[in-house]
Amino acid sequence: MTTPPLDDLLDGMHVVAVPMRVPFRGVLVREAVLLHGPHGWGEFAPFLEYGPAEASRWLAAAVEAAWDRWPDPVRATVPVNATVPAVGPDEVADVLARFPGCTTAKVKVAERGQPSSADVDRVAAVRSVLGHSGRIRVDANGGWGIDEAADVLCRLARYHLEYAEQPCASLEELRDLRVLLGRRGLDLPVAADESIRKAADPLRVKALGAADVVVVKVAPLGGVRRALEVVEACGLPAVVSSALDTSVGIAGGVALAAALPSLEYACGLGTVALLAGDVTAEPLVPEHGSLAVRQVVADPVLLERWSAPPERTAWWRERLVATYAHLDAGGAA
Repeated sequence: MTTPPLDDLLDGMHVVAVPMRVPFRGVLVREAVLLHGPHGWGEFAPFLEYGPAEASRWLAAAVEAAWDRWPDPVRATVPVNATVPAVGPDEVADVLARFPGCTTAKVKVAERGQPSSADVDRVAAVRSVLGHSGRIRVDANGGWGIDEAADVLCRLARYHLEYAEQPCASLEELRDLRVLLGRRGLDLPVAADESIRKAADPLRVKALGAADVVVVKVAPLGGVRRALEVVEACGLPAVVSSALDTSVGIAGGVALAAALPSLEYACGLGTVALLAGDVTAEPLVPEHGSLAVRQVVADPVLLERWSAPPERTAWWRERLVATYAHLDAGGAA
């Protein structure tokens, strides 16, 4: 990986703060650093709780996008799913309308402070809008224990789920949940998300038999090439997802999905629709349920419109400097 001088990153950085249409995992405003390099734009937007070492993978992905070239695509478009936050059932139709042509929906469940009945009502509403032919997957972000996950998933099974994403937090719990679901007669694939982007060794997912599907995100894994290596080594079907990116970050996810030899599932890359704005005049949003494989160019007018306050810009500048110190050791690994 090309590692540009720190001054080059700082000279070409723009910090934006884009409001969410609805709260998403507690996020009301999505902040991101946009970096401009010789080959285009990259996005550095690790969540606020991540330290410099873990954030270095996000910086590596941004540097790869702006200073290197992505692998050649093997497809021109990438199918994507709609994403339904932990909203009430009466809001589901409006959310799905922001994802034109999408016939698969990922539904957030296990929201802190909400009862499991809210999950059931939300999924039921999604099934009602999508009809019998639509595909529904649920994402608990590791919010359930093994027994609770089995109980709720058995209740949700009536809505014909495609798979359950990260129902429990640890790989061992995912493994044990798969066994328990089998004992209860529920043939429901389990997907690993946080276990892929946070674990020191993503390949443990396969070694433990903890999942049927892997969900991969470009930024947390350190870039498109690193993510391709992880998918190949896991040997499991992959779903490419986003991390509440602007279109600049989404372009990296699309590049990964476009380069995968096989793509069995719709990808979670339609999330620009969850933002109240974007940094490009041509956002990467679904058309007929798919995203086109293309580069994204940030618009100076929109960068200015969504520019973060000076104190947040200074905060992100300091964070980038601290993260850069870990880049070769962590992000470029």
